Amino acid sequence: MNKRKKVLIVGGVAGGASAAARLRRLDEHAEIVMFEKGPYISFANCGLPYYIGGTIEERARLLVQTPKGMEDRFNIDVRTQSEVIAVDPSKRSVQVRSAERGLYEENYDELILSPGARPLVPDLPGKENPLIYTVRNIPDIDRIKEQVNSHNNQSSIVIGGGFIGVEMAENLKEAGLDVTLIEGNDQLLTPFDPELAATLAQEMEQNGVKLLFSQRVQGFRSMDQGIGVELSNGTVLAADLVILAIGVVPDTSFLQDSGVSLGSRGHILVNDKMESSIPHIYAVGDAIEVKDYIHGTQTAIPLAGPANKQGRIVADQIAGLPTTYKGTQGTSIIKVFGLTGASTGSNEKTLKRMQKDYRSVIVHPASHASYYPGSSAVALKLLFAPDGKILGAQAVGYEGVDKRIDDIAVAIHFGGNVRDLTELELSYAPPYSSAKDPVNMVGYAAENILDERVHSYTYDQLAERDPAQSILVDVRSDLEHRNGNIAGSLSIPVDELRQRLGELDVTKEIWVYCQVGLRGYTATQILRQHGYQVKNLSGGYKTYLQAQFKPAAVLSRSSHDDNNRNENKETQEEQGRILMNGNGDANKGAGEDTSRELHIDNELNVCGLSCPGPLIEVKQKMDQLADGQTLRVKASDPGFYEDVKAWATMSGSDVLKLERDKGGVIEAILAKNTSPVTSGSQQFEKASTMVVFSGDLDKAIASFIIANGAAASGRKVTMFFTFWGLNIIRKQEMQQAPVKTGMARMFNLMLPSNSLKLGLSKMNMFGAGPKMIRGLMKKNNVASLEQLMQSAIAQGVEIVACQMSMDLMGIQREELIDQAVIGGVGYYLGQADQANHNLFI
Repeated sequence: MNKRKKVLIVGGVAGGASAAARLRRLDEHAEIVMFEKGPYISFANCGLPYYIGGTIEERARLLVQTPKGMEDRFNIDVRTQSEVIAVDPSKRSVQVRSAERGLYEENYDELILSPGARPLVPDLPGKENPLIYTVRNIPDIDRIKEQVNSHNNQSSIVIGGGFIGVEMAENLKEAGLDVTLIEGNDQLLTPFDPELAATLAQEMEQNGVKLLFSQRVQGFRSMDQGIGVELSNGTVLAADLVILAIGVVPDTSFLQDSGVSLGSRGHILVNDKMESSIPHIYAVGDAIEVKDYIHGTQTAIPLAGPANKQGRIVADQIAGLPTTYKGTQGTSIIKVFGLTGASTGSNEKTLKRMQKDYRSVIVHPASHASYYPGSSAVALKLLFAPDGKILGAQAVGYEGVDKRIDDIAVAIHFGGNVRDLTELELSYAPPYSSAKDPVNMVGYAAENILDERVHSYTYDQLAERDPAQSILVDVRSDLEHRNGNIAGSLSIPVDELRQRLGELDVTKEIWVYCQVGLRGYTATQILRQHGYQVKNLSGGYKTYLQAQFKPAAVLSRSSHDDNNRNENKETQEEQGRILMNGNGDANKGAGEDTSRELHIDNELNVCGLSCPGPLIEVKQKMDQLADGQTLRVKASDPGFYEDVKAWATMSGSDVLKLERDKGGVIEAILAKNTSPVTSGSQQFEKASTMVVFSGDLDKAIASFIIANGAAASGRKVTMFFTFWGLNIIRKQEMQQAPVKTGMARMFNLMLPSNSLKLGLSKMNMFGAGPKMIRGLMKKNNVASLEQLMQSAIAQGVEIVACQMSMDLMGIQREELIDQAVIGGVGYYLGQADQANHNLFI
């Protein structure tokens, strides 16, 4: 008869509890003892934040299993309030500090370590303040719930933008508190790449959470009421409570003298059988290092799914079953108000750190058939190796995100290639998907890149584009282009492209973009087959625009008086009002009191339509309205939230209300405004353009004074330099001047070499006049021409050099200032068409 095994388990929750239950099912006779230093052995720690927000109403639902339940069903000796403080492998024993039994030793045949990870608490001044809370277990959440429910709590600060921090921020907001989230990095949720993380951040901000990025906490201070959080720039923010969620560290200090091998950050090192470096000691869960399933390197990923699997494998090993752990790929998901974000495998930061060669593609397909009500876009990003092996994926959207990432996670697990995604046969009916599922679509897009049917570029590569060697072309509709575009782009709608090929220089590379990438792909095929070298923006303007997101919250650099709680609070509230996407609150329209019922003249439902469909429908409907009439619009395209604000500004309409429900449907109420000035609305001056033909110093100064003034008033300014005006924007110094011959050499000898050599239109006096004017400007503290130019560029004034004039005069791109964009008459006319006044200088 086999000897009865005695198995000790240190820690419950996911890993320890699953190991105990599985082992009992495999071995009815084993003696199983579980130690838990807290009062609860198995609870839904992933559900703790939702109890704060009220989504989970009954605390009892957080308790997955009780000590008595484990004993009755599985015959397991559960000892709560019992902390294992040391392990002695030579004696095969553990030392236990128990609230009931005191200090004692317990022997084992097999030992399973599942101590988990504890919240990281940095050694900062004031860290002992009782209003600082961490989130790990039921007692933690009980204390937070009690504080939130107390009558005098109105504000909270969450430190850390990881999963726990974001979930706590959302649920504190749902509980009715004012919430500020402070993150030391420049984005939330580091498993996501910046452009997708920005979408989740914007969702938080639109739901009233103030975001402070790239901010470091230096300490905490007690106040008459509440707590002060000191930032590195000297600001002190006040709140009624603080949630500290900056990360976790393995809770393995009790193993320091045990001989069990630990990693550099304190994680227990295990093999694929979950065995530690000491025989008969196993480890599972958040406290261990595991193998990265994709790359084979060591990593630590504190997720409940892997912990449960590891607990099951340990039980199999002890029971004699040859099960092994293949590693983890870090598949995770998070709810952020109405949005869902999910990821699997590696992100770009990981691949760059590992110096892996990879490709990426972003698509924005509909969550289900767009003609069926409730459809919304899903942003889906795929990362893959040059041979097509899938390395990772991320998705953000209101619906269908989980199943798309799960599909790709399965493909990764089985060593899938992007071509496998194109072949997946996935369930389809209009309420659930499209005939070509988003997973198929991202596979097709990646396959086109692999087969070199399309060359792509990413939003962050735009900064590397050489305007002298390339042309940036917007192939969206004219309406979309006027509603917002990438600076320096030429507007040629894809449907007009074949007829307007003559506007594009075949010797230059064409960089095209559309809204989400699909029309851009069509444009690349047209241009490629007409002999052009062409690249398409992956993810389109939608991804580019989202990547530009910056939190609206701003900080005063002055510290608050920690003895004046009310003043502190008022200052914070004012800072929160300064900018929250222009509304102060996502649930209110721009400056509109929504306490009264708005009169609605017309309704428009564009749910299911993707950009530019909603905007086109809105414009057509608004064109039919009389001045002052209102239109209520409902849309499901996530981009419509920002698009409609930009369109309203462009068209002079008023946004009376703009909000998004929990299902992602956006409701906007617009009022038509065709009058020059209406109550509660400012007349919007679209843009200013000017042709700078002259190369005279006085006229150059005048043109840049006007440009700076126009830009400062909020106008979009485009300056088109042609013929002699090109001399104004020539560089002052060049490392190597271009070699010129013929007429180009003659022009070069005759023309001023840069702005410092410009003459006056009157009273030039052989060069004395310009020196006199510059001297007078300096004496009277008037900015020089060169300073005016830099100021204009800093304000976003677009500097365009006429390609035709450059060719005629022999001026080459490298002679002009770096900020200059090369364009033709067509580009200038496109800008002038948007302007309400144009100057010729």
